[in-house]
Amino acid sequence: MSTLSEMLAEHTDLPGTAVDHLQRVVGEWQILADISFADLLLWVPVDHPGSRAVTSSDTATAVCVAQCRPTTAPTVIPSDTVGAVVGETEHPEVAECLRTASIVRGGGRLPDEQGPPHDAVPVRADGRVVAVLTRDSAPVSGRPPSLLEAAYRDCAHHLSDMIAEGSFPSPSEKTDVNSSPRVGDGFIRLDTAGMVTYASPNAVSAYHRMGLTADLPGHDLAASTRSLVTDPFDAEEIAATIGAAVTSAGGRRMEVDARGATVLLRTVPLRPAGTSVGALVLVRDVTEVKRRDRALLSKDATIREIHHRVKNNLQTVAALLRLQARRTDNDEAKVALSESVRRVTSIALVHDVLSTSVDEVVDLDEVVDRLVPVMVDIGSLSADVTVGREGSLGVFPAERATPLVMVLTELVQNSLEHGFDPGARGRVTIESRRSSRMLEVTVRDDGRGVPDDFDASASDRLGLQIVSTLVTVELGGTISVAAGRDGGTAAELRVPLGRREPRG
Repeated sequence: MSTLSEMLAEHTDLPGTAVDHLQRVVGEWQILADISFADLLLWVPVDHPGSRAVTSSDTATAVCVAQCRPTTAPTVIPSDTVGAVVGETEHPEVAECLRTASIVRGGGRLPDEQGPPHDAVPVRADGRVVAVLTRDSAPVSGRPPSLLEAAYRDCAHHLSDMIAEGSFPSPSEKTDVNSSPRVGDGFIRLDTAGMVTYASPNAVSAYHRMGLTADLPGHDLAASTRSLVTDPFDAEEIAATIGAAVTSAGGRRMEVDARGATVLLRTVPLRPAGTSVGALVLVRDVTEVKRRDRALLSKDATIREIHHRVKNNLQTVAALLRLQARRTDNDEAKVALSESVRRVTSIALVHDVLSTSVDEVVDLDEVVDRLVPVMVDIGSLSADVTVGREGSLGVFPAERATPLVMVLTELVQNSLEHGFDPGARGRVTIESRRSSRMLEVTVRDDGRGVPDDFDASASDRLGLQIVSTLVTVELGGTISVAAGRDGGTAAELRVPLGRREPRG
């Protein structure tokens, strides 16, 4: 499905401010769908037909660019309507709304303002109508509405007026559908004095969880909430925010901690025609969610501390090996100890990156860039060779990053030590290409090269044996070492990305 931005770019030439406003409307319209018990469709005037044909002989009037279904009632539009281009016959209320720039009440609206089966609400931005929002709901039954239904529909009526005026949603309030409470989580209706005229059962339960013993209806919500919050400074700020919702146009999201319970509150001022008629407050009890979040944060901190200590221990081992290499007179032992220092250092760098990362993933580019100076320092001093990187290696899971970094370290070190004649100048390049399925890395040098019949898997060099084992067993990939296109040596590594089958 195309995104809202793509649909608007395809069918309209709206200015950026109008597009931003429609993005905010779609970000907040779940509230209107829930309190209207209605499906919402967003229509924009069409400049040219889209991918779907007009369903009648009428000239195309509007195209549907977004759709929202209620969580408080069954949907009446089960099919996907986004992308449909219609004429005036199919949706006459949309055409009329665009012509009159006012709300069109349709489908037999009852005199007591109960929810209509069909409404068309103009969406105004910067003083002009840029879209139409339609509400489609099931026919209203003959029974009297419950207190909850009456409170919901009353707020829906005011929010529709505010959308038609362009005052909702407010650009000053950040849209966050992940942390914002929904209507079904808890709903409170306030009058112009900040008194609770209705509170849903879920909202009452959330306040009881915070320690409230009295009923919410008939009480000042700001004062009641202030008395429950433990921190006096937070209590005053929260009370002032609730009070501002009925005295000014400011709506906010906030987190309330009271007596071991954590509740999210969101205030939505109701100010049609610039006159306050109260506010609605959405409430969500997130006590258990916060408890699990704290447990996860504690585990994450423990894991990062473990990585930090492992890194410190590995650096200590590397320092001891380096000290031992300096004290020995045997050249072969010095080379072996230096190679061990390099291998231990490469593993320590992976743990160093993980100790500062929230996720168990490693940025390979960062690790390789930090390893290159170490490899050059430990490498052969008899040649003047530089090491560079081209392309991005990307991010790898921690359990696969360590063997991959060791493989790259061994390949680069092998080029530095065995690829150049004494006194020669040259370059080693790490070239990487990454697709959705495969990471391909080539470690290329411009040195003396390898024989045509060279077989890396049959080599008796410890470094190449380590590389072959790590690539095939740990990474499930392939490795080949051959003469380069323009001389030198090219070691080509192919590592599959994504989920691997478990090793037998």
